[in-house]
Amino acid sequence: MTMKIPHTALAVSLALLLGGCMVGPDYHRPQAPVAAQYKELPGWTQAAPSDATPKGDWWSGFNDPLLDQLEPQVSVSNQTVRQAYANYQEALAEVTVARASLFPTIGVTGSGSKSRTSSGSSSLNSNFHPISTSGSVEGNISWAPDLWGKVRRTIEENKATAEASQATLANATLSEQTALATAVIELRVTDANIDLLQKTVDAYTEFLRVVSNQGTAGTTAPSDVISARTQLENAKSSLIALGVARAQYVHAIAVLVGKNPEELDIAHNGTLPVLPDVPVGVPSTLLERRPDIAVAERQMAAQNAAVGVAIAAYYPSVSLSAADGFSQSPLAGLLHLANHVWSVGADVDETVFDFGARHGEVTAAKSAYEASVANYRGTVLTAFQNVEDDLSGLRILSQQAEVLDGAVKDATQGAQIAVNEYQAGTVDYTTAATAQVTQLSTEQTALGVRQQRLLDTVSLIGDLGGGWSADQLGDAKHASKAR
Repeated sequence: MTMKIPHTALAVSLALLLGGCMVGPDYHRPQAPVAAQYKELPGWTQAAPSDATPKGDWWSGFNDPLLDQLEPQVSVSNQTVRQAYANYQEALAEVTVARASLFPTIGVTGSGSKSRTSSGSSSLNSNFHPISTSGSVEGNISWAPDLWGKVRRTIEENKATAEASQATLANATLSEQTALATAVIELRVTDANIDLLQKTVDAYTEFLRVVSNQGTAGTTAPSDVISARTQLENAKSSLIALGVARAQYVHAIAVLVGKNPEELDIAHNGTLPVLPDVPVGVPSTLLERRPDIAVAERQMAAQNAAVGVAIAAYYPSVSLSAADGFSQSPLAGLLHLANHVWSVGADVDETVFDFGARHGEVTAAKSAYEASVANYRGTVLTAFQNVEDDLSGLRILSQQAEVLDGAVKDATQGAQIAVNEYQAGTVDYTTAATAQVTQLSTEQTALGVRQQRLLDTVSLIGDLGGGWSADQLGDAKHASKAR
């Protein structure tokens, strides 16, 4: 069986389709405010990264084996990333569905029946009822030419939405990777705090021994012994309390890599990751690198296409249909030329008056587009703010760290001198105890600053839209020694 569509109808349809226009505005990305350089940039190495530059393995710059082991698992096993990937696949499927509307729909139908009818006679042969059979087989085709570009605008919208979903996937992956890096840094700092408090407990234990000996000799008051014991017990309590935070960080890390908390054990390691220097680049590169900006920009393109879809509702829709086949009763001889049937037709649908419904839909689509433009520009401005915050934080914390390095040395030396002088009887208990507390507080503050510098670096990498290769990070580190 073959289907025959009159050549004239086909030619007219193709002419209408090829000559059809696309109503609605063509998309042009609106300008966003971009500075020539970051306010906090002086002293930082400028780079000119491109979106095509590999962004993977940025965590290797921290030189932490746990990060190197776990970060690759995020893009595979993290459930938030897997959800974003499924959403992206759904969006791609919607593009396929929309594109299919450009082409005709072809189908085949067939039917057959057998029936017995009354003879309408009262004769002796009235019990005889003839049985008849009938059947038909038919191919059909229907097509709605995209005269005004509604389908093509819908494809544009769905493609932009799919690209936004792809950028959302990249954003989810980067967000979960930075979350993992943050959790690992928090864990390492907790372990370093445990080591610091364990050293402090050992020092306080020795100091309690000295004070107890002084008390036994009658050279110090019993209250000093009690105070020294209390100081030691408080330090032990703080050390134990850190176990809660450590367990929670391990559990969080397990979930980020798609594991049950009981499946992951991480050995104690108080060595902090290395602080990498990150090539910052210039503000305009953020428009290419940050996935959240890409999401906002693609959403803007989708809303622009939606305006065209809404405007197309003002124009009539045309549907073409044709059928070709055979029909016969009785069934015998169905495919004979004499039983050949065909039909061809066209439908035109136009709304004459809708009480402003179409106008409202167009206005709503345009307003949605304007909202997406504001969201895009707001996202860009927020991105610049994030980077400036990270840069200023790293600059100021670097200065604070230099001062604290000297403070830790002085506090450590001062505590040792105070304890020795207490043993010699030249200073009282309060002086020695205060010096020890000052040492612990200063060391904890210095550790906190190191922690914040690492966290701000992770945040900077995320706010820049991802990292670069380890070689590039290393080159930047050497280039920025004068910072």
